[in-house]
Amino acid sequence: MYTFIDQPVDRLCNGGRFLLWGMRGWAHAVEQGTCPPLALSRGFASMHALPALPDFHLAMAMLNRDGLERISLAPINCQRIIEHEAILIGMWRDLANGDLDRMRETLELLVKAEAVSPIARAMTTVTAKLIAAGFNITGLSGAIVKEVKR
Repeated sequence: MYTFIDQPVDRLCNGGRFLLWGMRGWAHAVEQGTCPPLALSRGFASMHALPALPDFHLAMAMLNRDGLERISLAPINCQRIIEHEAILIGMWRDLANGDLDRMRETLELLVKAEAVSPIARAMTTVTAKLIAAGFNITGLSGAIVKEVKR
């Protein structure tokens, strides 16, 4: 998680930027009173990731509804990654790298106990569908670490 806090968005790999855009876009749609899946459908479709959208929406909705505190996401065009975004990106990375236990441990700190398993299932499905669509999200931190070590 700390790898991502206050880092420039452009240091994320393409998959990381897509997930961040999706999370921010989902939150923006909710704030505007718009249906998040409808608002995100063109973007997901253009990236051949439309099959992941229902589970992405489900994960985000449950994070929003069952969070122990309100999850804050930056505006879509913000050039820096804020704290809650860093936590969520870290969870997506953990899933992509097969570390479900670590992702669940983090999730347990964020949401009500009864929401952990359904959110974990939805996020796992999203991750699998994004990988199937050609996204490489296993290296979410790799691009940042290389940039920082220069």
